[in-house]
Amino acid sequence: MLSSEIRYFLAVASSGSLSAASEQLFVAVSAISRQIQRLEAQVGASLFDRHARGMVLNEAGEILARQVRQSMLDMDYALAEIKGLKAIRRTLIRIACTDGMAFSLLPGLLAEFRALNPGVYFALKVEGSQAVAERVRAGECDVALQFSLHPESGVEVMGSWPAPVLLAMHKDHPLAQQPAPVTLEALSPYPMALPEQNTTVRQLFDLACQMRGCVIEPVLTCDYFATLYHFLLSTPEAITISSAFTLLNETQRDLVLREMGVDQLSQRTLQLQRVSGRQRNAALSPFLSFLQQRLNEIAAGLA
Repeated sequence: MLSSEIRYFLAVASSGSLSAASEQLFVAVSAISRQIQRLEAQVGASLFDRHARGMVLNEAGEILARQVRQSMLDMDYALAEIKGLKAIRRTLIRIACTDGMAFSLLPGLLAEFRALNPGVYFALKVEGSQAVAERVRAGECDVALQFSLHPESGVEVMGSWPAPVLLAMHKDHPLAQQPAPVTLEALSPYPMALPEQNTTVRQLFDLACQMRGCVIEPVLTCDYFATLYHFLLSTPEAITISSAFTLLNETQRDLVLREMGVDQLSQRTLQLQRVSGRQRNAALSPFLSFLQQRLNEIAAGLA
C-alpha cells in the first residue's frame, strides 16, 4: 500500500546505497534514483547525505522515515483488527533486548508464556542498548528489555528492577570461598573475561576500576555473553561480570555470583519498556502483565 517513492526511499534508508536497494528490490538503480529525486522534489528538501560509499539519511530524511514507519505500524494494527487477527490465539509480539537478557532468562520466560498461550509468536532482536532504545522509540518493537543506567526518553518504562554488576565464577574458585565482598584488587591474579566497552556492565566496571586506581587487563573480550560463559566453564580460575538476571538459572549449577561492595556497580537497572502511547494488541497486555509479575517475583528472590 506504499507508493513507489516511499518504498524505494525506505529501501535506500535501510540498505545505505542505491545499489544495495536495487539488489533488494530487483529494480534498476536509475529507477530508484529517479523516484528518490521525485520524492525530494515533493517534500522540498534533500533527504540523504550522499557519500562515495553510499547514502545516509539527513535530518529531514530521519523525520520522514520515522513518520512513514509509524504510519506503517498503525496500518498493520488497523489491518489486524479488520481481519480479526487481534485475538490472542493468533498474535505476533516483537521484542528487542540486550544480550544479557537473551542468554537464559528471556527464552525461559517466552517458553513459559507460550505454554499458556500457544498461539502467540515472538520475533526477538538482540542488540546493543543504544540500538534497543532506538528501536523502541521508532516503534519497531512492541516491548523491550534492557539493562540501563538512566531512564530512556521517548519510551514508557513499565517496570524497573535493580541489576547491580556482580562477579561470576566457578563455585570452586578461590575467591568464591571468601565471605566478604570481593575487592577489585583481588581480581588481578585471575584471568578476566569481559564484555565489550559499549555495554553498561563493562562501563560501570571500568568506572569502578578507574576510581580505585586498578588496572585489569582482560584475557578475553566479547560482545556475546554466551562466549564469556563457556570460556568461564572451560577455565576454572576465570572470572566474568554479569547481573543476577543474566545468570539466574546457571547459579543453581556450577557458578556463583559475588558482590564487589562498590557503589558505582549498583547504578544499573533492568527496564521493561514499550512505545509510549502505542495501542496494545490482544496478546501484548497479558504478556506485559506476565513479565511484570514474573520479574517482580524474580527480583524478590534475588533481594
